[in-house]
Amino acid sequence: MSDITQLHSITPEQLTERIFKGLDERLNILKQNFEPKEPDELLTAKELENELKISPTTRCVWQKKGILKPKKIGNRTYYLRSEIKELLNNS
Repeated sequence: MSDITQLHSITPEQLTERIFKGLDERLNILKQNFEPKEPDELLTAKELENELKISPTTRCVWQKKGILKPKKIGNRTYYLRSEIKELLNNS
């Protein structure tokens, strides 16, 4: 047997308003969870140094200490912008 819901003392406009309110709440939850993510930007060593205002020596020292984690593509070295932002937020 199917479930039956009876509505008393509610106008069609109020029912419509409640339905739309519930849909809006669910859509907002979906928007928060399913927003497309930006592709992670790769920074060269020079771009990283300019952005953080550090010298090449400092960059190398931070790499050796494990503070910076470079990504190698071929014989080039890159740094993920998201990792740099996270590093700055956690320091």
